[in-house]
Amino acid sequence: MTPRSSLIGTPRRILVKIGSAVLSTTKGTLNRRRVRHLSEQLCALADRGIQPIVVSSGAILAGMGEMGMDARPTTMPDLQAVAAVGQCRLMHAYNESFRRHGRHVGQLLLSREDMEVRSRFLNVRNTLRSLLDQGCVPVINENDTVTVEEIRYGDNDFLAAHLSALVLADLVVLLSTVDGLLDSGGGTLSVVEAVDDSVLAMDRGGTSGPGSGGMGSKLRAAATVARAGVPVVVANGRRRDILLRVVDGQDTGTFFVPAPRKMGSRKRWIGFTARPKGALVVDAGAKRALVKQGRSLLASGICAVTGTFGKGDVVELVVEGGQPFAQGLTHYASHEVERIRGRHTRDILAILGYKDYDEVVHRDNLVVFP
Repeated sequence: MTPRSSLIGTPRRILVKIGSAVLSTTKGTLNRRRVRHLSEQLCALADRGIQPIVVSSGAILAGMGEMGMDARPTTMPDLQAVAAVGQCRLMHAYNESFRRHGRHVGQLLLSREDMEVRSRFLNVRNTLRSLLDQGCVPVINENDTVTVEEIRYGDNDFLAAHLSALVLADLVVLLSTVDGLLDSGGGTLSVVEAVDDSVLAMDRGGTSGPGSGGMGSKLRAAATVARAGVPVVVANGRRRDILLRVVDGQDTGTFFVPAPRKMGSRKRWIGFTARPKGALVVDAGAKRALVKQGRSLLASGICAVTGTFGKGDVVELVVEGGQPFAQGLTHYASHEVERIRGRHTRDILAILGYKDYDEVVHRDNLVVFP
């Protein structure tokens, strides 16, 4: 087995997700001492020439402490109000901690739409690049004060996974309050080669504290990032110097082995960030050509169309009765594909009166899932 140190190497850019439970005191308030300790490690990495990006939960936790609440609110308006109060306190704690080491932080509050709409995705990337170029450490959280159920991530593990594509992270670290993924005997699993059903079965359900995520969300987020060719470590954020130990390749936490080929940002957005607007049901021959031969999807291989989508939208590819095996950008809208499905490419012009593309989904705009 390849040592994790060789797979991690010397990362240029590291994305660190810090869960609410990591930042919580035993009384359920914001642990400023831990914020300072983690910030000290992040600054030490920056001094090595590594660019850290932080995804930090804890706004609701900090708001509860500020407002003297003993229990987490249960309604969306109350959660949003507490998050609005707490986000100020959370950022103040980070700002003070980083200032001790002569560094600035920049706050970004994002919603799922900011990641899924391509133009907004690129705008966020430009802002982050500028912050990093100026030596600032971005501290990112979901915008809990405005997001509603339909457009929210719900926990920051998935936000971190999607941001890893945006910032082209070389390493993703998901910090929790456990030492990693626990096996059936209660021991920490050192390495995960692939997140399959046997690994998912190790998720015991529930969360590790006041946050909204749990090991299940970390497993799925880690699988997404690792499939894109980026190493992931799930580790205990309460351990001394944990970030420095992870980056140094020490055997701590659970290491998720990345796919051999690192995927580009655009492909990661197509395959793992953008939610599909519809689906194309293809025949077995088309799937074989796409998966085994790396071909584009032609109209002749499409059996059915589901959903309503426009040109340039992301769609799923499925075989009748099966699970999605790929996602891609479609060159034709759903009503156009409905008219040309099952037909030869040479017939498209006669059917539609125009033919902008030979392919419905070009292989350059296609991501096949492992």
